[in-house]
Amino acid sequence: MASRAAIRASDADRERAVERLRQAAAEGRLRTEELEQRLEASFSARTYGQLNALVGDLPGRGLAAPAETSRLPSLRSVLAFAIAVPVILAMLAAVIFAVTGVLVLWMLWLAAGWWFLGHHRRRPYRGGVARPMNACGGWQRQRGRARGFWA
Repeated sequence: MASRAAIRASDADRERAVERLRQAAAEGRLRTEELEQRLEASFSARTYGQLNALVGDLPGRGLAAPAETSRLPSLRSVLAFAIAVPVILAMLAAVIFAVTGVLVLWMLWLAAGWWFLGHHRRRPYRGGVARPMNACGGWQRQRGRARGFWA
């Protein structure tokens, strides 16, 4: 197996090295001429060894290879998701209740008024027997005599 210094670097590794060099120049650790030389060398570097040589004299760790991440989610992220979903749904339900409670309240009063004051006049059936209604809202005459609402 090849040593770490002999493994080929990717474009992302080169970009990390360039970013580290620019940060060091911003901190005043590198002069402009030295930064330009190191940037040219980092873009032409092929291995991790060459990139580590460019940033090796700067404080901090050398360039580390990106750690391979596990494909399984961590327990912390699963727990955060399990807590966040019900909280978000509860907040959404509260907002919907507040908005519809204000906007639909008049419809509740209208439905209650219709229920208590007017819906019984519109029922065409009483006691399971169909009775036709006349234009005034009363029952039509049947068999020669008048029939009212309660007859």
